[in-house]
Amino acid sequence: MKLGNRIKELRESQGLLQRQLSAQLEIDTPMFSKIERGERRAKREQVLKIAELLKVDTQELLTLWLTDQVLEVILNEKQALQALKMAEKDIKNKTK
Repeated sequence: MKLGNRIKELRESQGLLQRQLSAQLEIDTPMFSKIERGERRAKREQVLKIAELLKVDTQELLTLWLTDQVLEVILNEKQALQALKMAEKDIKNKTK
């Protein structure tokens, strides 16, 4: 939902309509609306295109997109924080 909120905020601040962006993404407006509301996940390629269209840093939107994906997988798990800490450790070790 973080990604959807940010997309909506950026879109509105630039005076764009959902139908304008959905046309550029080659998806229908209801699907774009679901992405903004967090009811549907955008594809990575769509996130890149949205960043381009809204003239925003790609990394910002990709980070929000990935955060939403991680949250969807672990949100209701009791061991979520422990798992995130372990994953962080593994990521740090692999990027050395």
